[in-house]
This record gives sequence, C-alpha cells and structure tokens, in this order.
Amino acid sequence: MLSHEGAWLQDRSHGLGLVSVWQEEVWSAGCLPTLRGCGVAVPEPTPMFAAAQGPPLPPPSRMDPFADTLQRLRETFSTGRTRPAEFRAAQLRGLDRFLQDNRQLLQEALAQDLGKPALESEVSEIGIGHSEINLALRNLRSWMKDEKVAKNLAMQLDSAFIRKEPFGLVLIIAPWNYPVNLTLVPLVGALAAGNCVVLKPSEISKNTERVLAEVLPRYLDQSCFAVMLGGPQETGQLLEHKFDYIFYTGSSQVGKIVMAAAAKHLTPVTLELGGKNPCYVDDNCNPQTVANRVAWSRYFNTGQTCVAPDYVLCSPEMQERLLPALQNAITLFYGEEPQASPNLGRIISQKHFQRLQRLLGCGRVAIGGQTDESDRYIAPTVLVDVRETDPVMQEEIFGPILPIMNVRSLDEAISFINHREKPLALYAFSNSNQERIPQRKGWSLPAVSEVHEIHTSLVR
Repeated sequence: MLSHEGAWLQDRSHGLGLVSVWQEEVWSAGCLPTLRGCGVAVPEPTPMFAAAQGPPLPPPSRMDPFADTLQRLRETFSTGRTRPAEFRAAQLRGLDRFLQDNRQLLQEALAQDLGKPALESEVSEIGIGHSEINLALRNLRSWMKDEKVAKNLAMQLDSAFIRKEPFGLVLIIAPWNYPVNLTLVPLVGALAAGNCVVLKPSEISKNTERVLAEVLPRYLDQSCFAVMLGGPQETGQLLEHKFDYIFYTGSSQVGKIVMAAAAKHLTPVTLELGGKNPCYVDDNCNPQTVANRVAWSRYFNTGQTCVAPDYVLCSPEMQERLLPALQNAITLFYGEEPQASPNLGRIISQKHFQRLQRLLGCGRVAIGGQTDESDRYIAPTVLVDVRETDPVMQEEIFGPILPIMNVRSLDEAISFINHREKPLALYAFSNSNQERIPQRKGWSLPAVSEVHEIHTSLVR
C-alpha cells in the first residue's frame, strides 16, 4: 500500500513474485515481469516570450490536457474523502466487481494483445488481482492502525507511535506484458492506502488499455481516480507535473527518465525494472526435470516475463544432455507444431518481433528458430555456441529465446554472473545442498537444492 510516515513492509510473493506496497520503503516485485513498451520522452520546453512580443499565453488548462483532472484529484484528496477505511474498502470492492463482471472482456483483450490463452490470463492476470484485493480487504483495518514504538529517556512523558498516512496523488505507469496484473496490483495498494490515483496503462497493449480506460472508471469513485492515455509524448508531459508518489514498471532506460522527472519535484518513486536472469545447471541434475521447469518459465507468456530465466550456464556435458530434454519439454507443452498450439501466445508488436528476430542470428539455433511475422510468431528457441559479446547476451531478451553458455565450473559461473549487471532473479539447479551460489555486495542468498528461485532485487 502506498503510504508513508514510517510504515512497515508487507513482503508477500505470488506466482510471479508480486508484493503489495506499504512504506517506509515501498516494495514491488518482479515479475512479472515489466513496462517493456511505454517509452517516455520528455518534450522540449516551450520557449517563453515577453508579453510585448506576442499575444498572451492561453490559460494553463487550455495548454495542458492533464491540468484540470490533476487539480480535481488533489482537491478531492485535500477534503479527506479517501481516508476512511469504509471508503477505501468500497473502492477495493468496486475493483473486485470490475474483475468479476468483465472477466471475459479482459480475456479477449489479452488474447488480442498477446495471444494469451484463457487459463494463462486467469492464472497470471485476473486471479492475482482477485487475491491482492482480498488480502487488502482482510487486513485493511489492521494495516491502518497506529503502531506503538519504544520511547527513549527524553520521551518518557510523550506518546510515541507511527501513523500511516497516504501520500496523496499517486501516478502508476503500467507495462504491456502483464497489462492487467501489473496495472491493478499497484492500484490495489494505492487505493487501500487512501490515495488518489492517476493510472497510465501501456498504449502498446492497446486492447487492454481500451478496457481499462472505458470500463474500469465506472467501478471507482471518479473524484479520486482517473485514467490517462497516450504514448511517449503524453507520458512525458504527464511526468512534468508534481505527483506525491510514482510507481513505474518497465525497462531501465525508461526508468531513468521517470526518476529524473520525479527528482525535479523530489517525488519518491518505486521502479520495478528488468534484468538478465541467469540459470545455473549443475552436472548432478536430472536434465529432464531441469528442462521441464526451465521451458515452462522461459516460454510462459512467450518469454515476455521479467523474472523468466534469460540464459543458461552449464558445462558442455550437461548441455548435450539438456538439449534433447528441452526438445521433449517443448513438445510436451506445445506439441509438434507450436504455432498451432492454443497454449503459446504471440509477441506484443511488430517492433518487438523484429528485434527478437535479429537476436536469432546469434550463435547457432539448436531448437526452434521458426518465425512468422504476419502472425507475430517466434517458435520456442534454444541457442548454443553463443558468445558473451553477442547482442542476445547484452540485452534482456524478453521473448521465447533461450541461449546456453558453457562454463567449466561453478566458480566460473559465479564469476560470469558477478561481472554483469545485478539481475532481478537467479535460478540454480543442483542436487547438492552444499552448492554455493553467487555472492556479491548487497546479496544475501541461501544455498540451493534442486531448484530455487531467488529474487535478488525487488526494488532498484
């Protein structure tokens, strides 16, 4: 929940590594994965002219399409309307009704945008929203209670406690890869904490954006909630305004722009960013067990998940055992012709398709590699003979492509990981309880047995 004045952390993980946000520090987690798509470009400032040089400038509301709405939301917050527990609970129940009443509409939009099967939409999008809402409703009053704290000698005659206060006007910039989940989960926290909210869904997942813009406001009090539409230019213009908190999910490149815009107003931010997640496979593993788990997590949502394994590190001997096992797993999940499978989604856009198609030229295609641009289809693919300097190892893939790199030892794998940017998640497969996993400044990671997903960085 978005609140401040020294609140505690509620650290919970769903299937995609999502957590609600309360403060002192506000947490968001992975997953699921990412705004891989809402690029933000701050427009050039408008030149200022003296009155004698031309006609007077029009009123701000005529120049800025967001000004009136933001002013309305701030006025609502200043009245205290959003603070009572009853009001917060009513908004959460409205959000839950939105999911219930529009389940099919949302599934159809997700299928149009990402080719998501209905079951995948339910598990990774709609169901997580329901769970988050129910959790907030069950715990709302306890979360809102003052928290007594210890007093030092100078404060013995005082009353000392922590009171959670809403931030005020919160901006949520959501991604396209899980456009329902990663829009509504932060919204649950913001509403439960008593904030007014501006929601900016991704314009890339355009069918889901339309449902969120046209239908969702009917279920919430529009005096404290608004949906803003547009692309990079409009988002840049929106970021010029002062917000009391900004919650952004997406790429590191856009995250830097969001943080720079927030810094102008000293606005606190939560940035849930991506990264290249390593997957180490020890020689003592069962290759089919590893393959089943890696293939499921890599190709779920067509690889467009921020906590999916991004590359595999293993010995040449394990690679030879792993490749046929991966082929078996892909066939098990998606059949002999994955393009015809109802369980495999599609790439979000032609732009991202073309980017991924270029990555297929790295190394050698060992499995898959087929593409169909008219269908935005890329087969579940495994690459071998990949070099560290290849583009597929330099950027987050965010697609159904899995490169395998060879290392001769665990120490070599640790060194490889530690010399790269800190990932969002780490996967390790081993049958030994004594295996060491990468240790670096800022990491505190347990030993790994068989398979263990570790979220190394939930907030940057």
